[in-house]
Amino acid sequence: MKALSTLTALAALTLGTGALAQEKVMVGEPSWPGAKVMSRVIGQVIETRLGGEAGYAPGANAVIFAAMDGGRGDIDVHPDVWLPNHESFRKEYVEQKGTVALSSGSYEGRTGFCTPTYMAEEHNIRSIFDLATPMAQELFDTDGDGKGEIWVGGSGWASTNVHKVKVRDYGIETFLDPSTEDEAVFYARLKDAIDRKQGVVFYCYSPHYVHALYDVTMIEEPAYDEASYTMVQPGEDADWFNKSSITTGDMIKTVTVGYSRSLEERNPAAAAFLSKIDMESEELSKLTYEVVVQGRDIDAAVSDWLAANGKVVDGWLGLN
Repeated sequence: MKALSTLTALAALTLGTGALAQEKVMVGEPSWPGAKVMSRVIGQVIETRLGGEAGYAPGANAVIFAAMDGGRGDIDVHPDVWLPNHESFRKEYVEQKGTVALSSGSYEGRTGFCTPTYMAEEHNIRSIFDLATPMAQELFDTDGDGKGEIWVGGSGWASTNVHKVKVRDYGIETFLDPSTEDEAVFYARLKDAIDRKQGVVFYCYSPHYVHALYDVTMIEEPAYDEASYTMVQPGEDADWFNKSSITTGDMIKTVTVGYSRSLEERNPAAAAFLSKIDMESEELSKLTYEVVVQGRDIDAAVSDWLAANGKVVDGWLGLN
């Protein structure tokens, strides 16, 4: 009888401490599709496999990292940290302050510029330097103002700053104006341009649904050369644009998950899971295609994927 009472007390204590440890986890939700999908993957694992509670908080990179640094639970997770694009954030919050940690798992990302394959083939647009020509100025002038346009990414993206510098240093801005409209707005314009078989050139990356949605070609750039790639982000120096210089293609990216180290105290189970989470780029591309192109509900698509990939999730949770 005494033994039973002891077990009951231990169980009650375990449940009590577990409840305290299961503080709600707020997952940041950046604007690009892959990040939104990853945020729901993380949130659903916390809720369905760890028995916790998750919420979602839209925000730009700087806002999410600052919130993770604060450790108050406003935003606890960045679901899609691209390195070296987010290197300034990594240096400040992971290396210097030690308030943010990165998952050991990652997937591979590639970035550059794309154009519809019909433009590449019909007009021989193959090299990045083919965009720095009077011909490109005419081919990519979609608004009739006499100068072409090139979409360099959404406002607030670290990669957008990189590609603004590239457009300047490759000599493209003489012929094409860089634009930073919202991704959803640009992709509506991209659809119209492709439907009409017009010229359009834009920042692109993989994994991304655009490669499944349209026949596009990634434009060739010089192979990555560290000596020819100096990128200073706005958070590092107000004069970042003038102090940056890029005349080479990007290195292959490592994409990982960032989380506030405060979770190690506030929700140890979530922190342990986030430290191990991994994702295959092909799987993420499939999910973004389902959500963005096929119009599936994001939570339903993610739920189905998690159900079909239980062994993968078990690995994230240290169960195999």
